[in-house]
Amino acid sequence: MTAASRSDDGEYSSGQPAGEGHSIKVPTECAGQRLDAFLASELSHLSRVQIRRGIDAGECLVDGRVRKPSFKLSGEESLDLQLSAPAPTGPEPEPIDLDILYEDDHLAVVNKPAGMVVHPAKGHWAGTLASALAFRFQNLSSVGGETRPGIVHRLDRDTSGVIVVAKTDVAHRHLAKQFQDRTVKKEYLAIVSGRPDRDRDQVDFPIGPHPSKREKMALNADHPDSRQAQTFYEVLERYPGFSTVRAEPKTGRTHQIRLHMLHAGHAILCDKLYGGRSQLTMGDLRSIVRVKHLQDKTADEVVLLDRQALHAHRITITHPDSGEIQTFEAPIAPDIAAMQSLLREIAKAR
Repeated sequence: MTAASRSDDGEYSSGQPAGEGHSIKVPTECAGQRLDAFLASELSHLSRVQIRRGIDAGECLVDGRVRKPSFKLSGEESLDLQLSAPAPTGPEPEPIDLDILYEDDHLAVVNKPAGMVVHPAKGHWAGTLASALAFRFQNLSSVGGETRPGIVHRLDRDTSGVIVVAKTDVAHRHLAKQFQDRTVKKEYLAIVSGRPDRDRDQVDFPIGPHPSKREKMALNADHPDSRQAQTFYEVLERYPGFSTVRAEPKTGRTHQIRLHMLHAGHAILCDKLYGGRSQLTMGDLRSIVRVKHLQDKTADEVVLLDRQALHAHRITITHPDSGEIQTFEAPIAPDIAAMQSLLREIAKAR
């Protein structure tokens, strides 16, 4: 029997697809059979690989206990099998509004909001950019695979800004080569903690896997999987306790700007992975900058920013069909712009 779940409003959930559950009593005559072999014969619509994976994942209980696929049955056992759903082969089209900055027959350029995952992954099956693109466009490139139609490059979930999408495989390959050859120019804006001494600088330090946390990367020159990474940055504005910088990554490593600004001594504001703070409240700001005119103006618990203050501001590419050099710009995200305005107000009050 296939399980189905409903959300609180009565509609079927569009999250990760449901798996299936089975309760089976093992006949006496099946004594001596392996657990995986027995289930494969009973559930012919499932492959033995699927069944073994489910057993290994603890999704099959034998009389309430987890067993190995090779477990020998003695008959009369009660089996409770609750298989997780397989990962979807492609994004489910969803009617999500998109801010389209540019579009032609070959590509589209989107202003991605903060909080949106680019493509489906474990824990993020719905609400992705890929799902929005699948609903919005009839044709998207297939080079990136079934779960990433049109996706040439990516942005972190909590990074807002400009992202280029390929509509055809030819355009995708052309754009991918530009990223590979490092001819794409990317400019990010970030609010960072502190006030850099230098007006501009370059961080050149390899990035590789974190030794213990899978969700993080690390600055590690000695790790065999570390790769060269360079980021140029320039200070655009300085405020009490903070600065706005423009960052140009010369390479495209995961979490590169976030790690390199941390290495420079100026972590990106509200970067919960690397900056030690997931949000900034008015109370936090008062304690950092100690400005009198902020007293009693806004409640301490008001959240000013609750995601990393990093925005993909501009990208310059060579158009895959015309060969024209084109620059696309995403307006600064409202939450970052509001934070900048408040910091400017504080700077003037000093």
